[in-house]
Amino acid sequence: MPQTIAFTKGHGTGNDFVIVPDDDGAIDLSDAQVAALCDRRFGIGGDGILRVVRSGALPEGAATPDAEWFMDYRNADGSAAEMCGNGIRVYAKYLVETGRATIDDEPLRIGTRAGTKTLTRSELGFEVDLGLFAVAPDEVVVRARGLDVARPGQGIDVGNPHVVVALSSVAELDDLDLTVQPQLHPLPAAGANIEFVVPAEPLVQAGVGTIRMRVFERGVGETLSCGTGVAASALAVRHWAGAGAPDRWSVEVPGGTLGVRVARGADGDHVLLSGPAALVFSGEVALA
Repeated sequence: MPQTIAFTKGHGTGNDFVIVPDDDGAIDLSDAQVAALCDRRFGIGGDGILRVVRSGALPEGAATPDAEWFMDYRNADGSAAEMCGNGIRVYAKYLVETGRATIDDEPLRIGTRAGTKTLTRSELGFEVDLGLFAVAPDEVVVRARGLDVARPGQGIDVGNPHVVVALSSVAELDDLDLTVQPQLHPLPAAGANIEFVVPAEPLVQAGVGTIRMRVFERGVGETLSCGTGVAASALAVRHWAGAGAPDRWSVEVPGGTLGVRVARGADGDHVLLSGPAALVFSGEVALA
């Protein structure tokens, strides 16, 4: 008999996930099973899987001792990813709604492959401190269907790798065909999510920078939103704008609007991402 597991479907600005509760680490999903669950025609459908597991139930060396819960995030093709900015807000929503954790009295800490992340409530829903970020010194050349010539891309690391490309107009952004994976040269060793951005005119309004973005996620394809990609896009435009650039950003994606801010910490500048999280429905499914 096939194994039957419980699940909940959730999303953050249209970036959707299959949440699998596995508190004690008893479920071992293969890449093929993850892909089957995420299949939009034959499965539940999602951009990835969020396995809810206690850090203490993980194999030695994988646990995060400073966080009770670990977000085991897998892309829709089954590959493991370091972090997911929309996913971790949905994960936090699930922990709080199911009584596994609280967030109102103190910040909620969640373990990831990119380290432990801290979440609080915000006016948009939840805000996650993604931690330190890095701007790559060298450009990457990006080719995409719908662009007449290759464009320079800015590498940004926010716990997972991104390449951000600036476009000249909303029309150019809308004309991109992201059913085909853009090509990077040189190709980063671990691949990268690829964001295409258009700054607003004017870029800064009431002290807040505004941009629009579309994204091709590695291991998934185009998604309605990518939280870490939103953060990377704001950081890239902030980098290009120079010393006078604001620390607060509003980023419009096909699935909605997310907020980004840069805050100074004792160890350097941190990037924080805020936005909504929703749980849609729950059920049971037999594993392939």
